Amino acid sequence: MAETDIPQQFDVLVVGAGAAGLYTALCIPNHLQVGLITKETMSLSASDWAQGGIAAAIAPGDSPSLHIEDTLKAGAGLCDHTAVEFLAQNAPSCIQSLVNLGVDFDQHHGNLALTLEAAHSRHRVLHAADTTGRKVITALTTKILQSQNIKVIRRALALDIWLSPNTQYCQGISLFYQNQIHWIQASAVILATGGGGQVFAQTTNPVVSTGDGVALAWRAGAILRDLEFIQFHPTALNKPGSDRFLISEAVRGEGAHLIDNTGRRFAFDYHKDGELAPRDVLSRAIFNHLQYISSEPTTAHVFLDMRTISPERVRYRFPNIIRVCQRWGIDIFSEPIPVAPAAHYWMGGIATDLKNQTNIPGLYIVGETASTGVHGANRLASNSLLECIVFGARMAHLKLTQLPVSYISTPMTKKLNLSEKQWQIQQDQINTIRQNLPILVWQSAGICRQQRGLYDAISTIQSWRQSFANLTLSQCLFNLKYQETINLSIPSMGSRFKLWAETRNLLDIAYLIVNSAIFRTESRGGHYRTDHPYSKDSWLVHTLIKREKWWKSPPIKD
Repeated sequence: MAETDIPQQFDVLVVGAGAAGLYTALCIPNHLQVGLITKETMSLSASDWAQGGIAAAIAPGDSPSLHIEDTLKAGAGLCDHTAVEFLAQNAPSCIQSLVNLGVDFDQHHGNLALTLEAAHSRHRVLHAADTTGRKVITALTTKILQSQNIKVIRRALALDIWLSPNTQYCQGISLFYQNQIHWIQASAVILATGGGGQVFAQTTNPVVSTGDGVALAWRAGAILRDLEFIQFHPTALNKPGSDRFLISEAVRGEGAHLIDNTGRRFAFDYHKDGELAPRDVLSRAIFNHLQYISSEPTTAHVFLDMRTISPERVRYRFPNIIRVCQRWGIDIFSEPIPVAPAAHYWMGGIATDLKNQTNIPGLYIVGETASTGVHGANRLASNSLLECIVFGARMAHLKLTQLPVSYISTPMTKKLNLSEKQWQIQQDQINTIRQNLPILVWQSAGICRQQRGLYDAISTIQSWRQSFANLTLSQCLFNLKYQETINLSIPSMGSRFKLWAETRNLLDIAYLIVNSAIFRTESRGGHYRTDHPYSKDSWLVHTLIKREKWWKSPPIKD
C-alpha cells in the first residue's frame, strides 16, 4: 500500500489484529468503512500463540451457571457479576459463530471435543489440537480479506489518541506509517492491542505485546483499572537460549505431572489440587519451591513430565508442543520439559462497560487491553479468547454519532535536525532502557512483590522516563499537533521509530503497574506481596487510575 492510499477518514478505526481486533472488525455493520491497523503481520499476536482453547458451557452436564461460578471463584472477589454472566451466557452462541466462520475445532464421536483445565469444574474447553488460537486467527483473517468494507493497514504504529480540543471526544489517532506521521479521523476508535507482557523479562507474549493500547488511553485521560493483576503462567519452556514458549494448561489437564530435580511431584505440597491448582497458586508454588532447591532460583526450573500421558494422546492433542520441544532438543516422549513461570496475561486494563465504551466518548476497547470485569484478580483458563469473541460481537450494535466537520489544512512539516552520529547516540540510550526495563520490572513486580523493591523500581523508572523525555526525538513528537508531521525519511527510520514508540509505551505501563502494585497493600489473585501476604476485606475494591491519580472504587458487592 502506498502512502497516498491511506484515507484520511474512516467510520471506524480498529487498532490491533489479534482475535479481538479481527472479530470486532468483522462484527461492525458492513455499511461502515473500517480501517484495521496492525503493527506487524496479521498473524503475529498473542491470540495466534494461544494453545489451550476457548471455554464454553456446551456439554450436557454443564451450564452457564457453573461456568459463572468457576469464573467468579478464580477472580478472587473482584469480578463484575454482570459481566461474567454476560460472558458465560453468550459463550455457546459465539462458539457457533466461530464454527460458522470455519474454525475447525477438534471433535469426538461427531461432537465438539472438550477438555478440562485448571479451576474448571467441568470439561468445557474447546480446542484445535494445541494451536487453537492459530486456527481462530486463520479463519478470521480469511474473512477479513474478503470483506469489502475493511481496509487493512499493515506495519503501522498508533502513536496517540486524537481528541477534539473542544469536546474531548475521540475523533481519531495519529499514526506512523511508511516513515510519515498521519492523522486519521474516525467516528469511533476501537483499541484491541492485547497485553503488555514485554515489560517483563520472562513472558510468553510475542514481541508486539508492549502495552500500546493501555499507554495510549492513559495519556488521553481514559480511566484504567486493576493494572497490578498480572497472571504468570506456571509452565513456560525454560531452556537457555529458547523462547519462553507456553506449555499449555491443557497438558496438565490431560494428566502431565510437575516434578522437581529429584523427580518428586511437589505441587500437592502447596495446594490440594496439585498441578490443577489455579495459575497464581501454582506459579507461586514453583517460585517458592525453586527458592529451596536451587542456588540460582531466578534462572532455575522445574520439570513438566508428559510421559504420564499415552504417546498416541500426546501426538493427537499436542503436535505443536512436540515440534517446538524438538526444535530445542527436547524429546518429550523420553524426558520431561524444563519449565518455569512467565508473565502471560494482564487482567487489568482500560475500564469499559458492557458496550466496550470508555469514559472518553468515541473510544472503545476489546480483548486483553480492556478491563471488562470478567477476570477479576485472576483469569480463569481459556476465558481470554472467549472474551475477545463475546465482547467483539457487541460492536455489531455500534451506533455512531456524526463526524465533526473535518478541519482540512496543509500539513506542516517540523524539522528534526539530527546527524547520523546523534541518531546513534539517542538510539543507544533507548536500547539501554529497553533492555534493562523488563529485568527491573520482573525483579520488582514479578510473581512476588514487596514494598522496598517496588519503591526502588519506581524511582529508577521515573529517572528513565525523564531521560527518555529529554531526547530530541521525544521533545519533537511529544508536542506534535494536529496536521503536523516530521520529515523522517532517513535510513532505517522505521525500526528506529518503532523502538522509540514501543519504549515510550513500555516505560508508561511499567510506571503504571509498579505504582498500582505499591497502591494495593494486600495479596489477591495475580498480585502477591510478601509484606502483605493475605487478602483483606477492605481491599474488595478495584484500583482506578486517571492520569496521575490513583483511588479505590466503591466496595464490590457479592
